[in-house]
Order: sequence, then structure tokens, then C-alpha cells
Amino acid sequence: MNYTENEVKLWLNEVKDPEIPTISIVDLGMLEQITISPDSVIVEIIPTFSGCPALRYIQDEVFSCLTNHGIKEPIVLMNRTKSWSTDRITAQGRSQLLAFGISPPPETHSSLLESDLQNAICPKCHSLDTQLIVPFGPTLCRAIHRCNNCLETFEQFKPL
Repeated sequence: MNYTENEVKLWLNEVKDPEIPTISIVDLGMLEQITISPDSVIVEIIPTFSGCPALRYIQDEVFSCLTNHGIKEPIVLMNRTKSWSTDRITAQGRSQLLAFGISPPPETHSSLLESDLQNAICPKCHSLDTQLIVPFGPTLCRAIHRCNNCLETFEQFKPL
């Protein structure tokens, strides 16, 4: 096998979150580790939420991506011992969320403040004059906000 970690990581950018198809699992911060040995490629990913119904789908998509690039019998592991945080989302991933119409979570750096749950950026007009309407959106990882500037209702990816 003549694959590099960077090459495999580049390929994994093709694997998109099924709920937010503009963001890859790499930019979402789910990719934990790539291990390349003479006889295998092992990819370890971290679930964003332990109860996420898309985990098996994502695992299958990673497997398919790797086999489509010529890796025979890749191993895709779901690491449930490490905690994922929204701080793992890349700057590109945050931009992709905003472009998709979802306010990205603020960077918490492991200390979540109450204001982090209140002040979301409006994906339409980019105003910070927004209001939390409902802390529980269509999925566990999202909340519903309203912009006081353009009056748009939007989702925010909750900080975690």
C-alpha cells in the first residue's frame, strides 16, 4: 500500500454529513485518526452525538469511499471513548454550516457560557441580534433562533 495519511484524509472530505450535505466528516471534526500499515488502512471516527441515527450510515460511507479509492478491506472504527466537541469543527466547516443556513456554534474552548446558547449569528444577514426561541430543534444538536434584524427563523448548531 502506497497511501499517505494526507491522501486518505483528502479522500475522506468526500464523505458528507447526511443531515448537512455541504460539510464533510473531516470539517465536522469526526475524523480522529488514520493508521496505515503494510496490509491495512484503519480510520477511526468519533460520533458527534452517541445517539445519532446516522452513525452506521457514515461508517458505511467511509468504507465505500476508501474502497472506491482502491483500498482493499479498510477498517472503519467508531471510537466511543473520546468525546467530540463543536470546537473540533474547522473554520471551513463553520463557513459551510453558515452557507447551508445553519448558524455555526461559537468556539467554547471547553468552557460553555450561557451567552453561547443565546447569541447565534443569523445565516441570512449575519446579525448577532438574535434570540433563542426553542433550545430543541429538529435534531438534538440544533436549536431554533430568530433574527431581530431580518426576522428570519433559523437553526443553530448547538455548542457542545
